[in-house]
Amino acid sequence: MSHSVIEPTPSLEQASPAQATFDVMRLRQDFPVLAREVHGKPLIYLDNAATCQTPQQVIDVFSDYYSRYNANIHRGLHTLSDEATAAFEGTRQKVKAFLNAEDARQIIFTRGTTEAINLVVHSWGRANLAPGDEVLISMLEHHSNIVPWQLLAAELGFTIKVIPVEASGALDMGAYRGLLSERTKLVAVNHVSNALGTINPVQEMATLAHQHGALILVDGAQAAPHQVVDVQAIDADFYAFSGHKVYGPTGVGVLYGKQALLEAMPPWQGGGEMISTVSFDAGTTFAAIPHKFEAGTPAIAEVIALGRALEWMESIGIDAIGAWEGQLLDHATQAVGQIDGLRILGTAPNKAAVLSFVVDGAHSQDIGLLIDQLGVAIRTGHHCAQPLLHHFGVDATCRASFAAYNTLEEVDRFIEALQRVIGMVR
Repeated sequence: MSHSVIEPTPSLEQASPAQATFDVMRLRQDFPVLAREVHGKPLIYLDNAATCQTPQQVIDVFSDYYSRYNANIHRGLHTLSDEATAAFEGTRQKVKAFLNAEDARQIIFTRGTTEAINLVVHSWGRANLAPGDEVLISMLEHHSNIVPWQLLAAELGFTIKVIPVEASGALDMGAYRGLLSERTKLVAVNHVSNALGTINPVQEMATLAHQHGALILVDGAQAAPHQVVDVQAIDADFYAFSGHKVYGPTGVGVLYGKQALLEAMPPWQGGGEMISTVSFDAGTTFAAIPHKFEAGTPAIAEVIALGRALEWMESIGIDAIGAWEGQLLDHATQAVGQIDGLRILGTAPNKAAVLSFVVDGAHSQDIGLLIDQLGVAIRTGHHCAQPLLHHFGVDATCRASFAAYNTLEEVDRFIEALQRVIGMVR
């Protein structure tokens, strides 16, 4: 009996006749890497929370750009520059629609979520934080939403407070409410935990933060691949995500910011493109947003490819992708729950397609190395979330994470391989 086709119920905004049926086997044909073997076994790629694979339609963007219109963007008067600029700025419009931003000028291109967060830290944070101020960060955060704030706090003297988590891995909203005060200047929280898959109630968190006069920065790296993101509905002040999490290339990402905030923030990096005028006598004046925050030659091909990746996702249906991944997660969760000595970390009722676990008597690294010999790619380690894992009393977990192209048959083969490996290492 085939498990390859499901009938999701997409939202009215996403639904179309072409998206009525989610055909995972046809979708897989877009990904050439899925046809390869690893150690003589068909590849089962379950490391999607780290990096998604890339469809051929996105790969083709690079060949097209470098063979037909490779040129620097903006200010060029020749045809190739015009074409490259149009394609680059076209992606800005696509990201605006993807996030439901009000204006394309609110979209800043970065090298990824990490750089986007650092931009906020060193531009907004340096200009607005002082001793006595507080920044709230959740226990669930990736290191990229912890370390930059720690570095700036050590320099400026503001205080970082940590929002705790419940035993299930859900954020402790009661504790969050208790931490908010007139001293709170910003809340920095992920939309979805990369280590546990917990989906945080960021819209409610934004409302509560704003009631106390604070801003909210949302790390959306793990949310954008799995669900529709509406920055206006969330009322996010800042929202960030990475290209390689949404079936696009590495080295490119996005920072969304509310227009008034971005206009008030000072530049982070200086150089070409981000200026209006430069003078040794009169000093420098800066370009309007978004270019004020995009110094130098950007990753032009990568940005154009990101736009193509977002088109690919929307052609499938983002809600449909999330519904399919939910079935994969449910199937895998039920199956690993039958394995003696295996403990799942992260059992919040609202989760994205991430399954983290530890096995009694077995080191996660050993499991990862051995299961790779059977063709299965999972992630092991602390997942750049050491404070969270230490809170749960572990140094590392195994993490299987799912994407649109994974199948229920692959989940079954993963479980079979996992049981075989556990039998070897115990």
